[in-house]
Amino acid sequence: MDFTQIRRLADGIKDNVHQVIVGKEDVVDLLLVALISSGHVLLEDVPGTGKTLLAKAMAKSLGCSFKRIQFTPDLLPSDLSGINYYNQKSGDFEFREGPIFSQIVLADEINRATPRTQSSLLECMEERQITVDGDTRRLERPFLVLATQNPIENQGTFPLPEAQLDRFLIKIQMGYPTSEEAVHILRRFKESNPLERLEPVAAAKDIIEAQDQYAHVTVSDDMLRYMIAIVERTRSHSEVAMGVSPRGSQSLLKAVQVYAILQGRDYATPDDVKAMAKPVLAHRILLKNAMRHRENLSEQIIDKILSEIEVPSEEQLLER
Repeated sequence: MDFTQIRRLADGIKDNVHQVIVGKEDVVDLLLVALISSGHVLLEDVPGTGKTLLAKAMAKSLGCSFKRIQFTPDLLPSDLSGINYYNQKSGDFEFREGPIFSQIVLADEINRATPRTQSSLLECMEERQITVDGDTRRLERPFLVLATQNPIENQGTFPLPEAQLDRFLIKIQMGYPTSEEAVHILRRFKESNPLERLEPVAAAKDIIEAQDQYAHVTVSDDMLRYMIAIVERTRSHSEVAMGVSPRGSQSLLKAVQVYAILQGRDYATPDDVKAMAKPVLAHRILLKNAMRHRENLSEQIIDKILSEIEVPSEEQLLER
């Protein structure tokens, strides 16, 4: 599969999702970036803004197994992974798979579950495997976690720890629709739910092929230095207690490569980095205590850093 085919695959999925979702072009692009780069997505916003609907539309557009898990305070790690149970007929223990053994997993309202249950996702998301009673089982490719969460100020929520936030390639905020989009939504859902009619437009093997090819996008050494300069600046910022980790810089590179393909190019540019910096890096920044109450401060810090770092010249972009 070449880059042109990857872009056609992404455009087909995007068009299909937009049979349900009105607007949100940039949000769907970010979901596609995560899917093709084998990352995971955290969708955060107030209830009712379409987080779950978007995740379901994406899942139904892919010819992959899909499970939705409603996270609640009483959800246990074994409710995700599955359990070994004693089968009286066979006289032996057998493993019953949990919903995590799906290619697309919708973790709905993930921050309503306790930290113990949240942490049980770490191995699955990072290693694409799960260990139950000492036995390790691989998860089938592609494996994508689409997690939704309500803002942490809401009642009954448990903030995700930094270690788990770092496992999400991208964090997305949906935002409210415009007035015109809101009218279109009412018109589209007036008589029926278009989600029920949605059919898959991509097979699992197509997604796996795309995941195996995107890393061949050209990224010059100057572009690599540009990304590292951005990441390192987050670590020395006066309002930041802990900057972006090396895993974060690797995630930025992956996202930039896929985004370049979606823009019709086989090489990365500074504009790709600027487009991916906030959704990939902002949630990985730990602010100092006195700064945590300031809304969207992490994104503002990334914007300021982008305005300060020297951008590679056009001649440097195609350096081989």
